[in-house]
Amino acid sequence: MVENAGYVSDDDFARELRMASQAAEMATARAAAAAASRRRQKEQQLAAGAAVQLPRTIGALSGSAILIGSIVGAGIFISPAGVLRHSGSVGAALTIWFATGLVEAVGALCYIELGLLLPEHGGDFTYLLRAFGPLHPFLGALPAFLQCWLDVNVSNPAGTAVLALTFAQYSVRPWYGSHCPPPAGLEPLLASLIVLTLTAANCIGVHWSTRLQNVSTAAKMTAMAIIVAVGVYSLSQGNVQYLATGFEGTTSSSSEMIAALLTCNWAYAGSKTLNEMSEELKDPPRTLPLSILGSLPLISAFYVLVNAAYLTVLSPQQMLASPAVAFLFAERAFRPAAFLMPLGVAISVLGALNSMILANSRVHFAVARQGHHMHVFSLVHVRWLTPVPALIFQAVVVCAMVFVGDAEALLRLSSFVSAFFNVMVVASLFVLRRTMPDANRPYRVHTLLAVSRLLFSAYLLVGPIVDHPRTEYLYSVAMLLLGLAVYTPFVYKGWSWPLLERCTVGLQKALELLPTEY
Repeated sequence: MVENAGYVSDDDFARELRMASQAAEMATARAAAAAASRRRQKEQQLAAGAAVQLPRTIGALSGSAILIGSIVGAGIFISPAGVLRHSGSVGAALTIWFATGLVEAVGALCYIELGLLLPEHGGDFTYLLRAFGPLHPFLGALPAFLQCWLDVNVSNPAGTAVLALTFAQYSVRPWYGSHCPPPAGLEPLLASLIVLTLTAANCIGVHWSTRLQNVSTAAKMTAMAIIVAVGVYSLSQGNVQYLATGFEGTTSSSSEMIAALLTCNWAYAGSKTLNEMSEELKDPPRTLPLSILGSLPLISAFYVLVNAAYLTVLSPQQMLASPAVAFLFAERAFRPAAFLMPLGVAISVLGALNSMILANSRVHFAVARQGHHMHVFSLVHVRWLTPVPALIFQAVVVCAMVFVGDAEALLRLSSFVSAFFNVMVVASLFVLRRTMPDANRPYRVHTLLAVSRLLFSAYLLVGPIVDHPRTEYLYSVAMLLLGLAVYTPFVYKGWSWPLLERCTVGLQKALELLPTEY
């Protein structure tokens, strides 16, 4: 019998639907087997049908924009008062801003070597797994798992929630003024709305995200340029009385100096963002160094100039009395147009928030491919080619933290753990040099520079424990123990739940998801 052209019978449709369901079930079964035998993950396919790869769409310009957007957020508008308070003098504060920029540049060189040696999604997780994983069947993969456990469940969503709340606060402030607080619940609601909006944009495709990043980066650099220009004008008028105090009053306490370094270091958070999305870079040996080295020196220079500009208009005492220096600076310098500064800060934070949503979802994606997270997070949309499940899960966790509202404690918790893993990541560089001596390294950082970065990170880790032990460290130990409890059965032994596998198949059908080739 000859069928009409273009006609598909109900039986044919049902048969195709059954075949698609069987293909999805086969893909899930293969992924579960790969998680149970991690040593053979590289040789196994996570898909039963045709595999796809994330497109390489990020060039040097967009990469620089993403890095600037990740680093330049709320830090430069909030941290200056803390750095000045802990350092004790104008000269010491400016020196710390300059020195931290140099240290971050050295750290960037380490990340360039690691990123070009292992051009894979995941950043720190990937480096720790590849360095320590082969050294021991049980303990080798544990550092990488604990790092991703704390990152995806505590540190990253908490930091994203803080940025979202900061964006909301700076957005509503011009409309209510400094003497009239906004209605209760407005800021968390706006923060959740912007998280969901940016998540949707990142689900549709990375092109939308990079375009938004380029615009917000240009806006925030313009805002900082205006602050610097006002500072230059103020200097030309002879307003150097605050800068002239130099190092007068510099603290002699090592704990206070460490606190100043940690506060300043927070303003550089996000410098490893591009390493977490290496598989989406065009020509990584060219794009990664150009993006990192083209953005970090510019950011460091702007940070020093912005802090100097603050001190041409505000006294150190005024800076210390203000929780948000940019507001006070705008009121003193711009007067009737002061409302523009909160809007500029909001745009700056928006770029950092977008970068965190973009990059952190790729961490979910990478660790799931290694079997250290639920398999569904390793799937991408069939048309958009973005990790939609990871983005959705991340948005849910961030919105929950936004409404809890106490992200500061979570950030203190994660900062201690992050310092520990910063030491581990630099150590992994030396391990990889011994275990992969013949691997292609387009760039190799000087050993002395890498050692200096390692010692600096260790100093920031050990110093606070010795001088000012906090209860947050107990929480970090509790989280590490909980991660260990999860690691043993579900990662090391490879246990899986049939119900979870069925849910994964259902999500594959509902969201049109496919595994990627790995």
